[in-house]
Amino acid sequence: MRVLGIDPGYERLGIAVVEKRENKDFLIFSECFQTSKTLNFHERLLLLGNRVEEIIKTHEPSVLAIETLMFNTNQKTAMNVAEARGVVLFQAVKNGLSVLEYTPLQIKIAITGYGRSDKGQVTEMVKRLIKTEKKEMKDDEYDAIACAITCFASYKTQIIRS
Repeated sequence: MRVLGIDPGYERLGIAVVEKRENKDFLIFSECFQTSKTLNFHERLLLLGNRVEEIIKTHEPSVLAIETLMFNTNQKTAMNVAEARGVVLFQAVKNGLSVLEYTPLQIKIAITGYGRSDKGQVTEMVKRLIKTEKKEMKDDEYDAIACAITCFASYKTQIIRS
């Protein structure tokens, strides 16, 4: 099974394609896709949608694993991230992917076994759980990988409940 993991954002979108083979998780692709602050918001959404569709067509995942939105104090930012999530969800469904969503708590529990883990602890566990040849990755990539790994950890349970 091949999973497209997404850490949503409109300025920085964490993207990872992870595959499970012989009970091991392999990182196929990851990036932190960034859009320029100089573009208007609608242009940024178009770029995000085009990039996600390109990755789906190139790497052919069957499932999208995406982090749910956590509302913070800045409602404008939260709304923009929600719209970016909508673009990603649209591309996933348009291209025939199953969609599974995970809260930050679910991801932390799946990766570290503890729901109050901080970003650093999640990143360190991701590094231990999956091998990569990339020397440097941004936090958004690690979050996308964590989301994909969470999908593998809970996939059978979610399919049974559906």
